[in-house]
Amino acid sequence: MTRRWSLILVPLVSVSLSGCIGEDQEELTSWMQHERNSIKPDVKPIPEPTKFVPYSYGGERFVEPFSSEKLASILKSGQQVSAEKSALIGPELNRRKQPLEAFPLDAMMMVGSLNRGGKLVGLVKVDSLLYQVTPGNYLGQNFGKILKIEENQIVLREIVQDAAGEWIERPAALQLQEESSK
Repeated sequence: MTRRWSLILVPLVSVSLSGCIGEDQEELTSWMQHERNSIKPDVKPIPEPTKFVPYSYGGERFVEPFSSEKLASILKSGQQVSAEKSALIGPELNRRKQPLEAFPLDAMMMVGSLNRGGKLVGLVKVDSLLYQVTPGNYLGQNFGKILKIEENQIVLREIVQDAAGEWIERPAALQLQEESSK
């Protein structure tokens, strides 16, 4: 008997449930249509593109940057400057280089001085080698000539190029530094 009831109840429940789903479906569909119609998107219009204005080139009257004329004019101006700078840098270029001119000044360290016959001799350390220097010797890569040696520093003058490309003298000094124990 229970089997009979289950055979009768299952179709009856499924028919009644399908009727409920159909009513809710129509109501849901109408609500969604109403919502679609009521929503208005806020779309800003695309701005007009800027108008391209071609630039007219007026450089035909100038010398081309890669022409041989341009190179010749630069070489001529370089020869004029070389005559002016030769008074300061000329003697430096014509002399034989000394060993300590191969190293930059900041790679050197003054570690002391010696008094030899009333004249001070500076002790300069480069890498792990010790050099003795006197006034008139050259240090560094900028034509640094030693002018004076004191107990705590070596005073020199360097010849360098300024921002305009002209050679000028610049004072420099190598200060006494104590070596830290490792």
